[in-house]
This record gives sequence, structure tokens and C-alpha cells, in this order.
Amino acid sequence: MARPLLKQKTKPYFRDLREFISLLDETGNLHRIAARIEKNTELMPLVRWQYQGLPDSQRKAFLFDNVTDPKGRSYNCKVAVGVLGASREIYQLALGVTEKDGPGGVAERWNHALSHPILPRLVKRGPVKEVILEEREISRPDGGLLRFPVPISNPGFDGAPFLTAPYVVTKDPDTGVANVGTYRCMIKGPNKTGVSVSPAQHIGIHFHKCKERKIPLPAAIVLGCSPAIGLASVAKVGYDRNEYAVAGAIAGEPIPLVRCEKVDLEVPATAEIVIEGEIPTDHMEPEGPFGEFTGYMGGQLMNGVFLVKCITHRKNPILQMFTEGVPSESGIMRKMGYEATLYKLLKYDCNIPAVINVTLHESSGSRKYVIIRMRKTNPAQPWQALQAAVALDPSHGKILVAVDEDIDSEDADSVNWAISFRMQPHRDVKITTHKFAGLDPSAAPPGSPHTEARFPSPSGCSAIMIDATRKWPYPPVALPAKTFMEAAKHRWEELGLPPLQPKMPWYGYSLGYWGEEDEENAELAVRGDYRKVAARLQKKAIRL
Repeated sequence: MARPLLKQKTKPYFRDLREFISLLDETGNLHRIAARIEKNTELMPLVRWQYQGLPDSQRKAFLFDNVTDPKGRSYNCKVAVGVLGASREIYQLALGVTEKDGPGGVAERWNHALSHPILPRLVKRGPVKEVILEEREISRPDGGLLRFPVPISNPGFDGAPFLTAPYVVTKDPDTGVANVGTYRCMIKGPNKTGVSVSPAQHIGIHFHKCKERKIPLPAAIVLGCSPAIGLASVAKVGYDRNEYAVAGAIAGEPIPLVRCEKVDLEVPATAEIVIEGEIPTDHMEPEGPFGEFTGYMGGQLMNGVFLVKCITHRKNPILQMFTEGVPSESGIMRKMGYEATLYKLLKYDCNIPAVINVTLHESSGSRKYVIIRMRKTNPAQPWQALQAAVALDPSHGKILVAVDEDIDSEDADSVNWAISFRMQPHRDVKITTHKFAGLDPSAAPPGSPHTEARFPSPSGCSAIMIDATRKWPYPPVALPAKTFMEAAKHRWEELGLPPLQPKMPWYGYSLGYWGEEDEENAELAVRGDYRKVAARLQKKAIRL
């Protein structure tokens, strides 16, 4: 049974990761593991079982207190997994959504945050500066990044431990506007990681601008901080929006930042760990393989290299990790964040009041399969919404479907019903090109050059848009009317039959093409007077 959301909370701001973990513990949303857990072979497989064997309502965050490596090394560092998105409930708690906000609370919270950003404030010091590690400590064979128990996410397949919840901070060299994004980072030594710099992402834009200037890209990797920053990092907030300012809007107050020691960047003052360094722009090297959001192993890709200059962290820090794959924590975070971003874009920015909600299906990595639910008032609205959604991000949105308000956009069966009987391919389908692959393995064969794998020549990847809304009045849904289904449900429960989990549609209703005579005939049939119906039909007989 799902645990109820907090009935009252004064504000959705948690000063640091520790404060939020305490709330998860208080609300029954945390597994705290005191037993010794080996980081490479046990930790992530243990967490993954809840995604493979439990429904969303029963999933919790994990905090591992006693982590070791294959050689028996112990760490003065805990590992937290699932603390922002193990379940929808945890995500809502992190965002500050409560029962009183209702079913649209997540979308409206995001709409407010994106529309009313609060700029961060600079402070002189913070807990993240409790320990400062410079060159001598970083270059030691067991020092630097190796001081932290970074687990292997998919033992047996991943080529190394990866940082899966790194909030990577970079700045646009033209505007000075900071970006905070989440990009995988392969551990390659005590002072070196890989880092994804896809040209479709903001970090890739910054990388390209620095490359033109023939300078490296300064960067900082933040590991564990206030949930507001993590949520903003994963969501698509737009290129011209500062994630720190959006996080401030979620928090309701400015996010405190401190200056880095070795690079010209600002990072959260209450972060657990910050890794400072730079990404050379004159070369790349292979990175991977790694189990990706697609549910498949992502092969070796030519990616950037992050060279560590300094590490600062709290005493006895907590290393935060996300799970990837289908389903996963990152999938839930993308789903709920992107849904809210698209909802705001379509309903408010593009002025399409017909939009009711937007759904991204976790089976698509919460990126590729987009459902737009509408109460359309004219035939142009589905295409206005579909074309705006497909243009939001070049690597997101591969299958986009507009459906009517009576379709449950979360239920694949309901959506498939609409696709099967409310559209015609020659009339209601459009295909657009020049999309990025976003690690989609269908884009190019394994081993293809990285440019071809990301944007196959000559016109990239493609997206299909489907208007699966009704184009004219339909006959009623073929189920008993609501009154009879409600009565039958009551009778079902009286008989002690198994608990029901209704799916839309669970009763019949009119879709416009249903006349008075049809209603009368149905009423006669219910009363047992169906012979009168037969007599009426006989009068309409024709000779052949």
C-alpha cells in the first residue's frame, strides 16, 4: 500500500541531502543498510531488485552505511541510492508537493518554478569546504576520486564504476550563465573521469564554444546536495534558464553558493562532494560501456575527459547515485520533470489551453514516447501541440501521440486503443527528421563512428507524430453504463471477490453519435421489453 504524502509541510526546501534523507526515514521511505555491502558486486544489484520486483508504491530509497570494495577496503563515506526518485512519492516529497496540491501538483509546482526563478546568493564558506584535497592528495594511487566508494551499476557488463548522479556545473563562455546538468562520468583514475559532452546537451554547447576559443572548459562535479538542485539538474529547464535559479524557485529562497578553489565556478555550499577541474577541448577518448536509460548497454563512445584539480567535501560525506535503465530512479525523475516542462511549454508558452496533461512512458526511458492528452476545441490543436513538443529537444520525443480526454495517458493499453481506432496512418501521421539519437541503439549499428551514432547522415534520426484524437462523433464505448458498473462493483465487494484496480474506460459513455431512439431501446432492453425493440426494428426492414 502506498504511504500517504505529508499532510503539511511549510516549504519544499531542504538545506542539504542529509535533511531530506532524514525526512525519508521519518516517513517510511528509506531502507537503511548497516550490514557490510561490497560496492562492485552487491550494492547496485540489491537496489535494482526493487525495480524488477516491486511496484512503484513499494519502492524506497537506500542508504548504505558500511561499504567495502573487493579487496576489503572500508570507506568513510556512505552511499545513497534512490533518494530523489525511487518512487513517485519520493519525487513529490523532494519537490514539496503535498496532498492539498491535488493530482496536478507536480506540474503546477514546476510551472511556478520555471516562471518565477530566484537567483542564488554567494556565501563565503559552507560545509562542502570542511575537507579540501589538492594536487598531492588527488594524485595518490588510492586518493582523489578513489577515496569514494563509487559502485559499478551493472556488474558483469559495465566497463568501470560510473558517477550516475553527477550535477555537472559549466558556464557559457559568452554569457557567463551557469548550467547544471546530469551527464554520466566514467571513473578512469584518482584524478580523471570521462564525461559525456553530447552536442545536443548544454555542456556540449559550452564545449564547442570553448573549442573555438582553443581553451579547456572549466567544470565542477557536484555529488549530493539539496534535492531542489538535483531535480533542476535532471529536468529540461531551457537553455536561457539558470538551474540554480529554478532550484531557488522550488526552494522558495536563494540557493547558497560558494566559489570553487581552482576554477571560476560556483557550487552549492551544502553539497556533500565537489570535484573541480577542466575538460580539454582538443581531444576526446573512448568511454563506456555503460547500462543506459534505454535499457540496453551503451557501447564505447568518444567523449570528453575531466581532469581533476581539486576535491572538497564534507566530513564523512554521502555519495549519491542514481539507477539507470528501464525502469529506474532516473527514469522516474526524467518522467516527472520532463512531463511538467512539456506541460508548461504547451499549455502556457504555446497557448494551447486544450492540453490536460503530458505523459512520458518509463518504458521509453522517459524520453522517447510522449502522450499529450487534450480536450480539443478545434482540429488544429493536436498538431500545434505535437509539433511544439517534438521541437523542444533534438534527442527527446521519438513517438508523440495526441489523445482525447477520455484516454488514460499513463496506460499503454488505453493509448494503443486510441491509436488503433481514432486515427488513419495516411491522414493522421507525420514524420520529422534531424533528431539526435540520444544513445538510441536503433540509430546505427554498434561500433559506428560517434558522429554517425548520434546523428546518422544525412538527416539524423526521426520522430513520428500521431493525431489519435477523434475527428467526428463516435458511437458509445462498449461497456455497461456507469450506474450498472458502480452497482456491480458494490456487489463484487459484498461477495468478497479479489480487490479491483479499475482501468479507463471502466464504464460505457457516449461519444456523440447516439440518438434518443438508441437511448430508449437500451432502456427497454434493461426493463426486459426487448420485444418492443425488435418490433421497432422490424418496421425498418427492407426488401432485397
